[in-house]
Amino acid sequence: MNLTKLSETCSNVTTGQPLKPWQQQGLELVALLQGRDRDVVLAMDLTESVDFNAEGRIRLSQIVQDSLEKGDTVYVVPFASEVDFQDKAIAFQGRKEDIQKILDAIPLPPDLKLRNTDILKGELYIYQYLAGLNQCRLEAGRKIKPQSVVWITDAPLGTNSGADWIETPADSPFRDENSSESQARRDWLNILPLKERSREIVTGNGEVYKLSVVDIPPTVQEFCTPAPGGKETCLVTPYLIGQLWLPAILAAILAAILVAILGLGFKELWGRRKKWTVVVKYPETEPGEEEEFLLAVNRRIDIGGYDSIDRIECAGEEVRGYLERKGNRLFLVTLPKDPAIDDNGEEVTKQEGPAIYYNGKEVTKREPISGDTISINCPDPSKSNRDFEIDIKIEK
Repeated sequence: MNLTKLSETCSNVTTGQPLKPWQQQGLELVALLQGRDRDVVLAMDLTESVDFNAEGRIRLSQIVQDSLEKGDTVYVVPFASEVDFQDKAIAFQGRKEDIQKILDAIPLPPDLKLRNTDILKGELYIYQYLAGLNQCRLEAGRKIKPQSVVWITDAPLGTNSGADWIETPADSPFRDENSSESQARRDWLNILPLKERSREIVTGNGEVYKLSVVDIPPTVQEFCTPAPGGKETCLVTPYLIGQLWLPAILAAILAAILVAILGLGFKELWGRRKKWTVVVKYPETEPGEEEEFLLAVNRRIDIGGYDSIDRIECAGEEVRGYLERKGNRLFLVTLPKDPAIDDNGEEVTKQEGPAIYYNGKEVTKREPISGDTISINCPDPSKSNRDFEIDIKIEK
């Protein structure tokens, strides 16, 4: 079996050591992050037992037209007693001409002169070839791809030996289950993570063959070798580090940003649910005798007046304004003053009424409050506007 067509820079690959679960997951992550393009092999049994009748043609066209994805690389591999591999890759970009090129490469109808199907040779050749493609990518530091083989044959897949299949040629080394070829095939079937799905198709003369799809997740062969100093040199782990270090850093940054956003959101939510404690100290308040109020979201504390339960005391019977909490923000709001009315019932001017001062200026509109400690002045109009300083502390 000659696989030298695989690549001038790659040698034939043999089975290596089983991958650890985290290594297999890492390879699948590499393939996912860099695009889901695949290697797809259409393996066609050329013997007359496989008759591409109407149903077979429809299903084959479905695979080519509906299942292939942009970026896939397609290989058409006819086989019978020999594997007729031409090493012609068809790049599928989703164009009509790509579809037609693949359909034209499929040999229809079967060759009536061919009698024997060496399915075991076909399995070894194709699986080893696909493994070699990914091994080349591993050595070159390129992306490992998922792979699929579409088998169209009446021969059974995965048998123990060629003797279990009547059409295996008499001179095939696969008739001997102890031959090197049989052992190599068993090794590949055992180490590759093959996932098979099949559907039977009935030919026009009542015979049955199968259309089977074998999917292979992105995988390679691991070779770890003892190195000087009690160390070990491997292939897969350095590859994964080289491929995933940047995505790992980006993922860590995104995770940190997400945690920060969630943390801020939780803090905001918790802050909205928590009641604030408003501590009020009047000009003559003794230490330890401050007045305290609880302020929930969308609630307010009046400044002045007599009727409110929660109110900050100051001179006069009128409510001058109020402290209002909206979400996690605090506002100082004054009430509009009543207009003066003349004898004709018309508004002539604004009356001077009790005022509130904040930061030395009279508050005439909704004023946002910053900081946790504020001081307001509510002068007493009856005493020539004598100052009445009130210190307020907000405990959130």
